[in-house]
Amino acid sequence: MTVTTTAPSPRVTGSPVRRPSRRGVLRWLVPLGPALLLMAIFMAGPILWNVYIAFTNETLTGSASVNSQFVGVANFVRLFGDANFLNSFALTFVFVIGSAVIGQNTLGLIIALLQRGRGRVTRSVVNGVVIAAWVVPEVVAAVCWFSFLAEEGTLNTVLGLSQEWLYTAPMVAVVLANIWRGTAFSMLVYSAALSEVPADLVEAAAVDGAGPWRRLLHVTLPLIRRSIMANLMLITLQTLASFGLIYALTGGGPGTASQTTPLYMYEQAFRYFEIGYGSAIALVMLVIGALFSLVYLRLIKVEDVA
Repeated sequence: MTVTTTAPSPRVTGSPVRRPSRRGVLRWLVPLGPALLLMAIFMAGPILWNVYIAFTNETLTGSASVNSQFVGVANFVRLFGDANFLNSFALTFVFVIGSAVIGQNTLGLIIALLQRGRGRVTRSVVNGVVIAAWVVPEVVAAVCWFSFLAEEGTLNTVLGLSQEWLYTAPMVAVVLANIWRGTAFSMLVYSAALSEVPADLVEAAAVDGAGPWRRLLHVTLPLIRRSIMANLMLITLQTLASFGLIYALTGGGPGTASQTTPLYMYEQAFRYFEIGYGSAIALVMLVIGALFSLVYLRLIKVEDVA
């Protein structure tokens, strides 16, 4: 007699979805509570208040300072028809592209590359000189560049000229000053990124006949692309909001020749006391900064997928 037995079919069960318990949520929420509360008070609160003020005719003096009215999008309609705002926006674009995207980013990468393989003393001296410009306050940096570019300054003395550079080329002056002051951040970011590049990959490319330029383009830069995008995002946002250096160096002048959007916003809000209009400018700057961030984050994701 033969007894046939059938093996029981395996029981297919899906992995249960675990939901965080209330105790688990409280375990990480309670320590973060004070930080979240401070962020809500000092970050989200002013932003929401700025959004509200941007749609009113709030002023610092006069009847509108005590009885402001909701004006809808009137401030924004006025803003995009304001020739001075459009001029400041164009100058801001030149300032960000020239000093941050091209100047600080490129110069920081070059300095970091040149330091690879150098001795400890050389790297310490270069880092000290570059970082010294970064740690000084913006007003001190502006005074240094004023002394350098003034009619009786160092540059004219060396070249034997009598040129008032801050009047004839104010945007070039503020761009150079911002490059000088902000390159240290990019240099530190790229120095850290380059230290993570495997030396054996670079040596293998050299053995295969790749020269320094091809090793840089096809080995080094692709490996540090995430650091490049992160650095570009951070220095772009920082430069977009730059105020003290330009204000102390040229004051936005002569006329409006170097008046970027943060200076124009300050002028409207605190010199002409139009807080509502100034808040509308600030809100537009906030949106532009968010768009820059989204573009850079999108590029990082595209690079990861590729």
